[in-house]
Amino acid sequence: MFKEIPVEVGVIYEGERIRRKNMQVELGGPSIKEKFELAKVKPLNEIEDGKITIIGPDIKDMEEGKAYPLGILVEVAGSTLDQQLEGVIERRIHGYMNYIEGYSFQYIGKVLYKLFKSELNIIEKIQIAFITDPAKVKELHPKALQDYEARDARARGLKDEDVEEFYGCMLCQSFAPSHVCVISPQRYSNCGAISWFDGRASASIDPKGPVFAIKRGELINAEKGEYAGVNEVVKKKTLGDVDKVWLYTAFDYPHTSCGCFEAVAFYIPEVDGFGLVNRSFKGTTVNGLAFSTLADSTAGGRQVDGFHGLSIEYMRSTKFLDADGGWNRVVWLPKEVKERVKDFIPKEVIDKIATEEDAQDIDSLRVFLKEKNHPVVANWEKEATEEPKEAIIESPAEDFATPVVSASTLPITAGGFRIILKDAKIYANKVIIKTIKDEKTKK
Repeated sequence: MFKEIPVEVGVIYEGERIRRKNMQVELGGPSIKEKFELAKVKPLNEIEDGKITIIGPDIKDMEEGKAYPLGILVEVAGSTLDQQLEGVIERRIHGYMNYIEGYSFQYIGKVLYKLFKSELNIIEKIQIAFITDPAKVKELHPKALQDYEARDARARGLKDEDVEEFYGCMLCQSFAPSHVCVISPQRYSNCGAISWFDGRASASIDPKGPVFAIKRGELINAEKGEYAGVNEVVKKKTLGDVDKVWLYTAFDYPHTSCGCFEAVAFYIPEVDGFGLVNRSFKGTTVNGLAFSTLADSTAGGRQVDGFHGLSIEYMRSTKFLDADGGWNRVVWLPKEVKERVKDFIPKEVIDKIATEEDAQDIDSLRVFLKEKNHPVVANWEKEATEEPKEAIIESPAEDFATPVVSASTLPITAGGFRIILKDAKIYANKVIIKTIKDEKTKK
């Protein structure tokens, strides 16, 4: 793509994945606490156009198989640029890097320089710094978090019903063709990088780009967050794979996910509540599964009941899992996440939600929730007092060898998992049919 750069660059490489056994080094990742990508708009006289700086070891100088901290600082200037575009520019760093087949930071910098200048012509000057020195990354990391928080706070005062347009993002479709991120004022992008304001800015400067406006259309279901315009666009952009999306629930038609989400909400049927786990959590969750395993259940543009990829900022929204009960339905999350969003958890429930320090398995979680009188406990007690209606079908003694169920494949779905019994024959002396309450209704 660029003759002066000795590596291949193009969208054909965007969907490629590097497996751990083929990995040279890991930049950032779950074992590294401090890492960031940050874009800053500066005055023209403060930018040296085309300057590429490496602070710390370059890739070629790194030890094979090791993880390193990484900070990427992209500083831009232009007569029509303003700070509202920083998030838009920032999100493209990740996308453009996927175009590159192989590299050192010098080549990455040259590619980013050319792609930014060619695709966003409002950028007149740009300089890029790659920081791998641990002390320098640690020094700059708090500043990056402050900038992220300032952007997030700006979007919190706006409600979905206040606007006529939402925004869609397809930056991740190379990894998940049936995924479209729907960004509304009260539902941040799954990756946590694009707010409604960022979406608006991106669509305005690059109308044919991966971020675009969605006329929200008729409100079909206010509780679940279903809009006619959203359904229409999602169906078109996924070529019919997904024809309906509910923005405020993890059940039935949940918002799809690629794999870039910051966290996963997962349903725990044993307590009728939700667990949350973020990408950097290193242990296993209360149901015995790690983030990576839970992420596989929601990634790839699929709609899986009870599994929901989301951003940390969405947890601060008043529409967070609103159709499912919101924070009153959350029973477990890592201490780190609880600390980050504590100001947005209702005071009456915050101490009733367990962390990894309070519960390590389902049994200890049940004990904790009962001791704290979590709102979900009322649902247990209600179910326990309800007398189930039973229909008993006696199987005649002479027909004991006749199977009650016989099928070439018999799917069994529970708790977000599906077990398929092939060539199954099930025998029973008695069949009891009980009526049960729909567990997916709002609590």
